[in-house]
Amino acid sequence: MKTILETDENFICDINAPCFQVLEPNEIELVRASKTQVHFRKGDNLTKQGAFASYVLFIADGLARQYLEGENNKVYNLKIIQKGEFVGLSSAFVKNTFDYSTVALTDCMAFLVEKQAIAKVVSQNGLFASSFIQRFCEQASGMYATIRNVLYKQMNGRLAEALLYLNGFKAQNPEIFQLLSRKDLADFAGISTESAVKLLKSYEKDGLIDLRDKDIILLKSDTLEELSLRG
Repeated sequence: MKTILETDENFICDINAPCFQVLEPNEIELVRASKTQVHFRKGDNLTKQGAFASYVLFIADGLARQYLEGENNKVYNLKIIQKGEFVGLSSAFVKNTFDYSTVALTDCMAFLVEKQAIAKVVSQNGLFASSFIQRFCEQASGMYATIRNVLYKQMNGRLAEALLYLNGFKAQNPEIFQLLSRKDLADFAGISTESAVKLLKSYEKDGLIDLRDKDIILLKSDTLEELSLRG
């Protein structure tokens, strides 16, 4: 992790994201004065579950993996964080600690914005608040889908769902599967690594996927969708 100073070559003066374009000049200045640009290297933790949170992160570039940590080192992957997304929104309004951990899958450039500044802008700018509400709703919807997968789907359905979800990032990030270990993939499906490896080999034998070292090529997405739906 490295703090980027104004004198550094890759310093970004403004946050060029649609949600920030609706801010008034005084609000822009507030956010600008309250942010710190940080370069997270691949493998760095952006947030740590349970750690004190004094800021909200905005991802300016890169990919990260968001996950929950349980007892006995158990992990459940929630989602892939992309450029243009916020991390730690709940810490600005609900509690003072992070609800989940986030680790950089690639080098990430992020803005750390003091949560008091975010809360103040939300309270006085309706358009900006609307974009935040939309993001909260999207996150909640995704969480409910995750809970349904864990509660009602068998291993076959969970892994098929995980493969389809991750494959959705391939258009912009062709290396997505190569950035993840087999354990990471298993943690997206909520199954053991051993079960994930066995199912992947079974899928390949059935002609559903092609395993090329760490990369995974989906050959029959429609069949995987059926597996996911049947659970």
